[in-house]
Amino acid sequence: MRDTKSVDFFGSDKPSKEEADEEKGSGGGFFSKPTAAVFGFHILHISLEKVDIVVDVLVTNPNPIPIPLVDIIYLIESDGHKLISGTIPDAGTIRAHGSQTIKIPICLIYKDIKDTYDDIQPGEIIPYRVSVELLIDVPIIGRVSLPLEKKVETPAPYKPDVDLDKIEYDRFSLEETTASLHLKVENKNKFDLGVNTLEYNFTLGDDNKANATLSESTKIGQCGEGILEVPITFRPKDLGSAVWDIIKGRGVGYSMKGKLEVDTPFGPMNIPFSKEGGKEQVKERSGN
Repeated sequence: MRDTKSVDFFGSDKPSKEEADEEKGSGGGFFSKPTAAVFGFHILHISLEKVDIVVDVLVTNPNPIPIPLVDIIYLIESDGHKLISGTIPDAGTIRAHGSQTIKIPICLIYKDIKDTYDDIQPGEIIPYRVSVELLIDVPIIGRVSLPLEKKVETPAPYKPDVDLDKIEYDRFSLEETTASLHLKVENKNKFDLGVNTLEYNFTLGDDNKANATLSESTKIGQCGEGILEVPITFRPKDLGSAVWDIIKGRGVGYSMKGKLEVDTPFGPMNIPFSKEGGKEQVKERSGN
């Protein structure tokens, strides 16, 4: 009977020179240690409550077989403070002789951070150290740890203050009045805000409401103020007793609610605002 030779997966039979050249690792064995690198950091969504980020890790497998990625362990720190940590189990498989991007989703909730560390204030840009450890099972070598680290920045946004500075009217009649709201926006953040869109609901007096959208870009510098001039049209005859206050030049109660759509260095944000009360004077625009 012809002898048969048993060849196991780990290369107990001597491979050809070509196979040895292909499979030989830097350590002299048949398998090489995979490599990994952080090559991307993306802010997916930012709001006044939280920021959703994704860390991109490129893992390269130089071996002739797929290798399972057992766990991903991550830790985010700021100035020595541990902010968030977690483990992503069974994160997939890295294909043979290939590379694969592993996306690690992380959510930072500002309230949790502020409740834990009083020295982190709203409006600041917070530096972070993102530490990632990949645990991979490599044949023969065993479990391998690939530690990674990246320094990044994200903001802890502070809600801008929107207030009514004054009202000027261009044309006044009981049927239809056109006016301008001068809204003062105070940016309390340590980064610029680019106001792209303002949507608002404005109540003058008790009942009537004016709704409008302003789409005119205005940049408000860090820790600075800006004025948005917003045109409105309303029907004074629908205001009831408030119309007589306007005619007599008295102050008129108001309320307004809405949202600002702004650009930041870290991505776009939608910021709600509201303001109630007040007795603002309705002034005729100069030159009319």
